[in-house]
Amino acid sequence: MTSLSVEMLAADVPESITSAGHAQLGIAVLAGIAVIVLLITKFKLHAFLALTIGSLALGAFAGAPLDKVITSFSTGLGSTVAGVGVLIALGAILGKMLADSGGADQIVDTILARAKGRTMPWAMVLIASVIGLPLFFEVGVVLLIPVVLIVAKRGNYSLMRIGIPALAGLSVMHGLVPPHPGPLVAIDALDANLGVTLALGVLIAIPTVIIAGPVFSKYAARWVDVPAPDRMIPQRPSEDLEKRPGFGPTLATILLPVVLMLGRALVEIVVDNPENGVQRVFNVIGSPMIALLASVLLGIFTLVLPAGFSKERISGLVEKGLAPIAGILLIVGAGGGFKQTLIDSGVGQMILDISADWAIPALLLGWLIAVAIRLATGSATVATISAAGLVAPLAADLSTTHAALLVLAIGAGSVFFSHVNDAGFWLVKEYFGLSVGQTIKTWSVMETIISVVAGALVLLLSLVI
Repeated sequence: MTSLSVEMLAADVPESITSAGHAQLGIAVLAGIAVIVLLITKFKLHAFLALTIGSLALGAFAGAPLDKVITSFSTGLGSTVAGVGVLIALGAILGKMLADSGGADQIVDTILARAKGRTMPWAMVLIASVIGLPLFFEVGVVLLIPVVLIVAKRGNYSLMRIGIPALAGLSVMHGLVPPHPGPLVAIDALDANLGVTLALGVLIAIPTVIIAGPVFSKYAARWVDVPAPDRMIPQRPSEDLEKRPGFGPTLATILLPVVLMLGRALVEIVVDNPENGVQRVFNVIGSPMIALLASVLLGIFTLVLPAGFSKERISGLVEKGLAPIAGILLIVGAGGGFKQTLIDSGVGQMILDISADWAIPALLLGWLIAVAIRLATGSATVATISAAGLVAPLAADLSTTHAALLVLAIGAGSVFFSHVNDAGFWLVKEYFGLSVGQTIKTWSVMETIISVVAGALVLLLSLVI
């Protein structure tokens, strides 16, 4: 049974599929992914269009009626955007407030003022991890690059000794910690608990970022000893501001959604009674949308107003913050459509049937699939979305903690070995003035360390919780 049906679209996926069906579905999956990879890498097509066309190709190769494929894709796109679209938008607004108000610069300067000599790489990884919580990876890179270059030049540090910890902090947050788009989509696809995933993500992120950041930067600085390029030092956002928000209020604004979501998870574990008044309150204030909305509203009073922004400028700031995420929302939505097409065509059941005879744990399988798609497409988000769609059925029988660990395993796999088909690779190369070989020795190796260390920690945690 390989074609889509009305019953399948209602999530009534067949319990078993014939071996012939397995073969056809397997070919359909490989063909669909191959179409996506080819369109992104060879023809440089936008990931949204590539995922849309790949979903149609998957359905066609699976022998499904095209109208059913379109319905399935549209359903998945709509439900995914409905689930995470508002969260991505709120995160973008908060990030824009943080950058434009000078709040990010305030955190950077305060921490750097207390860091000297050997502590500087640790200060950089701390800065990047804190700043990276509400910011998309690319925004974080653009924001922190001036700091990295200025610190390296003025302090006569190796660029890699300062730059690698900053990049590691941003990348770990991007791959493992909500409310970044990848983890949010995986949580939605696997029906995982966001609070538990956030708590475990932070737990895994700390040792991962230490190993991939300050520790690895010692070796990266020996392999690639380059000075900070003068031409790439841009102006910092707060240089045009007469005043900027304080360190304490800025830090509180950034950490508020994390505290609220973790508080909800803790109350659910301790109280464990949905009818309890305290738990019901935390279920509301600790929900991702309310937590991020509260942080954005708080940011008006702690970030932009103290920076002297008028009401009109605040309104314009929100509009500017939303504009760049259109492409991200479309990619995430199309990824959700691809995921739903996979599920409705019976691929999920096929994975269940085949993996029943394998000795590979679900967590390792999720990591391996994400690694393969990451290497092929260069996109961590596409790798996360696709891998989550493929292994979603395996999460049905997992405990709350193991479902969260599966999200993190996929997130870890999604950052494996960034190379020439990844926009982040070229961003780092150009900003740091590196050759392709030097970028591979530093940035690509760092990404691989993050992926392997985080993946190993996920597997270790699964043995004890």
